Amino acid sequence: MTVLADTRATHLVNAPLASIDLPEWLFSLSDTAYRACSPAHIAGGTSRTDDGKRMSINVERIAGNMLIQHYVEDIAEPYHVRVNSLSDSFTDAGATQLAIIWELTIAPVDDATCELSNRVIVQSTPSFLEMLTQAGISDMSGVIAQFTTNTEAHNRDETPFFARDIENKAKAAALVGRRPLPV
Repeated sequence: MTVLADTRATHLVNAPLASIDLPEWLFSLSDTAYRACSPAHIAGGTSRTDDGKRMSINVERIAGNMLIQHYVEDIAEPYHVRVNSLSDSFTDAGATQLAIIWELTIAPVDDATCELSNRVIVQSTPSFLEMLTQAGISDMSGVIAQFTTNTEAHNRDETPFFARDIENKAKAAALVGRRPLPV
Protein backbone atom coordinates (compact mmCIF):
# COMPACT_ATOMS: atom_id res chain seq x y z
CA MET A 1 0.00 0.00 0.00
CA THR A 2 1.13 3.52 -0.79
CA VAL A 3 0.74 6.21 1.86
CA LEU A 4 -1.38 8.93 0.25
CA ALA A 5 -1.45 11.21 3.31
CA ASP A 6 -0.06 11.20 6.84
CA THR A 7 -1.27 14.25 8.73
CA ARG A 8 -1.39 15.38 12.32
CA ALA A 9 -3.16 18.29 13.97
CA THR A 10 -3.07 19.26 17.64
CA HIS A 11 -5.20 21.34 19.95
CA LEU A 12 -5.31 22.13 23.66
CA VAL A 13 -7.90 20.54 25.93
CA ASN A 14 -8.60 22.50 29.11
CA ALA A 15 -9.09 19.49 31.35
CA PRO A 16 -6.73 17.41 33.48
CA LEU A 17 -5.35 14.26 31.91
CA ALA A 18 -6.94 11.98 34.51
CA SER A 19 -10.42 13.15 33.44
CA ILE A 20 -10.03 11.96 29.85
CA ASP A 21 -10.70 8.53 28.34
CA LEU A 22 -10.25 8.68 24.56
CA PRO A 23 -11.82 5.28 23.70
CA GLU A 24 -14.83 6.08 25.87
CA TRP A 25 -15.16 9.42 24.09
CA LEU A 26 -14.77 7.96 20.59
CA PHE A 27 -17.04 4.96 21.01
CA SER A 28 -19.79 7.00 22.66
CA LEU A 29 -19.62 9.96 20.24
CA SER A 30 -23.17 10.74 19.16
CA ASP A 31 -24.24 11.54 15.63
CA THR A 32 -25.00 15.12 16.67
CA ALA A 33 -21.62 15.59 18.36
CA TYR A 34 -19.76 14.08 15.39
CA ARG A 35 -21.58 16.32 12.90
CA ALA A 36 -20.86 19.39 15.07
CA CYS A 37 -17.10 18.79 14.73
CA SER A 38 -16.91 19.64 11.01
CA PRO A 39 -19.15 20.82 8.18
CA ALA A 40 -17.75 17.83 6.25
CA HIS A 41 -19.21 15.36 8.75
CA ILE A 42 -22.50 13.89 7.56
CA ALA A 43 -23.24 11.11 10.05
CA GLY A 44 -21.60 9.13 12.82
CA GLY A 45 -22.45 6.18 15.00
CA THR A 46 -21.05 3.14 16.73
CA SER A 47 -21.35 -0.60 16.38
CA ARG A 48 -19.36 -3.77 17.04
CA THR A 49 -17.64 -6.19 14.72
CA ASP A 50 -18.74 -9.82 14.64
CA ASP A 51 -15.87 -10.64 17.03
CA GLY A 52 -16.92 -7.93 19.50
CA LYS A 53 -14.49 -5.12 18.75
CA ARG A 54 -15.91 -1.62 19.00
CA MET A 55 -16.41 0.30 15.78
CA SER A 56 -16.91 3.98 14.99
CA ILE A 57 -18.87 4.42 11.76
CA ASN A 58 -18.50 7.80 10.08
CA VAL A 59 -19.73 9.37 6.86
CA GLU A 60 -17.99 12.49 5.62
CA ARG A 61 -17.26 14.39 2.43
CA ILE A 62 -13.70 15.62 1.93
CA ALA A 63 -12.93 17.61 -1.23
CA GLY A 64 -15.88 16.05 -3.04
CA ASN A 65 -14.93 12.53 -1.93
CA MET A 66 -17.73 10.80 -0.01
CA LEU A 67 -16.25 8.43 2.57
CA ILE A 68 -18.01 5.74 4.56
CA GLN A 69 -15.63 4.66 7.29
CA HIS A 70 -15.85 1.60 9.53
CA TYR A 71 -13.14 2.31 12.13
CA VAL A 72 -12.39 -0.83 14.17
CA GLU A 73 -10.50 -0.47 17.46
CA ASP A 74 -6.85 -1.47 17.32
CA ILE A 75 -5.50 0.32 20.42
CA ALA A 76 -7.90 1.44 23.15
CA GLU A 77 -6.06 2.96 26.11
CA PRO A 78 -7.27 5.97 28.11
CA TYR A 79 -4.78 8.34 26.47
CA HIS A 80 -4.35 6.59 23.11
CA VAL A 81 -6.87 5.22 20.67
CA ARG A 82 -6.13 3.92 17.17
CA VAL A 83 -8.75 2.62 14.78
CA ASN A 84 -8.44 1.16 11.28
CA SER A 85 -10.93 1.33 8.44
CA LEU A 86 -11.23 -0.13 4.99
CA SER A 87 -13.31 2.85 3.85
CA ASP A 88 -15.65 3.05 0.91
CA SER A 89 -14.86 6.08 -1.23
CA PHE A 90 -17.15 7.59 -3.86
CA THR A 91 -15.74 10.15 -6.28
CA ASP A 92 -16.50 11.46 -9.76
CA ALA A 93 -14.02 8.84 -11.01
CA GLY A 94 -16.02 6.01 -9.41
CA ALA A 95 -16.31 3.91 -6.28
CA THR A 96 -13.25 2.46 -4.59
CA GLN A 97 -11.76 1.79 -1.17
CA LEU A 98 -9.07 3.44 0.93
CA ALA A 99 -7.30 2.12 4.02
CA ILE A 100 -7.42 4.75 6.76
CA ILE A 101 -5.81 4.79 10.19
CA TRP A 102 -7.17 7.33 12.70
CA GLU A 103 -5.12 7.81 15.85
CA LEU A 104 -5.82 10.08 18.80
CA THR A 105 -3.42 10.66 21.68
CA ILE A 106 -3.52 13.05 24.58
CA ALA A 107 -0.63 14.25 26.73
CA PRO A 108 -0.48 16.56 29.73
CA VAL A 109 0.74 20.12 29.31
CA ASP A 110 0.24 20.96 33.01
CA ASP A 111 -2.11 19.88 35.82
CA ALA A 112 -5.18 21.38 34.13
CA THR A 113 -4.39 21.23 30.41
CA CYS A 114 -3.61 18.56 27.83
CA GLU A 115 -2.78 18.48 24.15
CA LEU A 116 -4.84 16.35 21.79
CA SER A 117 -3.07 14.95 18.73
CA ASN A 118 -5.28 13.83 15.84
CA ARG A 119 -3.39 11.78 13.24
CA VAL A 120 -4.89 10.47 10.01
CA ILE A 121 -3.05 8.15 7.62
CA VAL A 122 -4.64 7.37 4.25
CA GLN A 123 -3.29 4.45 2.21
CA SER A 124 -4.08 3.13 -1.24
CA THR A 125 -5.74 -0.23 -1.83
CA PRO A 126 -5.65 -2.46 -4.90
CA SER A 127 -9.08 -1.16 -5.97
CA PHE A 128 -7.89 2.45 -5.62
CA LEU A 129 -4.80 1.77 -7.73
CA GLU A 130 -7.00 0.03 -10.35
CA MET A 131 -9.27 3.10 -10.45
CA LEU A 132 -6.23 5.31 -11.09
CA THR A 133 -5.05 2.99 -13.86
CA GLN A 134 -8.48 3.07 -15.51
CA ALA A 135 -8.45 6.87 -15.29
CA GLY A 136 -5.01 6.96 -16.97
CA ILE A 137 -3.25 8.34 -13.88
CA SER A 138 0.23 6.95 -13.40
CA ASP A 139 1.96 9.83 -11.57
CA MET A 140 1.36 9.16 -7.86
CA SER A 141 3.10 12.38 -6.79
CA GLY A 142 0.13 14.50 -7.83
CA VAL A 143 -2.32 12.11 -6.16
CA ILE A 144 -0.29 12.12 -2.94
CA ALA A 145 0.00 15.92 -2.95
CA GLN A 146 -3.77 16.31 -3.38
CA PHE A 147 -4.61 13.74 -0.69
CA THR A 148 -2.15 15.36 1.72
CA THR A 149 -3.54 18.86 1.12
CA ASN A 150 -7.16 17.74 1.53
CA THR A 151 -6.52 15.53 4.56
CA GLU A 152 -4.43 18.21 6.31
CA ALA A 153 -7.16 20.80 5.78
CA HIS A 154 -9.86 18.49 7.11
CA ASN A 155 -7.74 17.42 10.09
CA ARG A 156 -7.01 21.07 11.01
CA ASP A 157 -10.74 21.81 10.73
CA GLU A 158 -12.04 19.01 12.96
CA THR A 159 -9.33 18.77 15.64
CA PRO A 160 -10.28 21.91 17.64
CA PHE A 161 -13.90 20.74 17.73
CA PHE A 162 -12.90 17.22 18.82
CA ALA A 163 -10.79 18.83 21.57
CA ARG A 164 -13.70 21.00 22.71
CA ASP A 165 -16.07 18.01 22.80
CA ILE A 166 -13.55 15.95 24.81
CA GLU A 167 -13.06 18.90 27.17
CA ASN A 168 -16.80 19.42 27.67
CA LYS A 169 -17.39 15.72 28.35
CA ALA A 170 -14.42 15.54 30.77
CA LYS A 171 -15.80 18.52 32.69
CA ALA A 172 -19.35 17.13 32.68
CA ALA A 173 -18.10 13.78 34.01
CA ALA A 174 -16.28 15.57 36.83
CA LEU A 175 -19.52 17.35 37.76
CA VAL A 176 -21.37 14.06 38.17
CA GLY A 177 -18.63 12.59 40.33
CA ARG A 178 -16.99 10.17 37.93
CA ARG A 179 -13.80 8.90 39.45
CA PRO A 180 -10.76 10.07 37.49
CA LEU A 181 -8.74 7.45 35.72
CA PRO A 182 -5.33 6.57 37.20
CA VAL A 183 -2.48 8.41 35.52
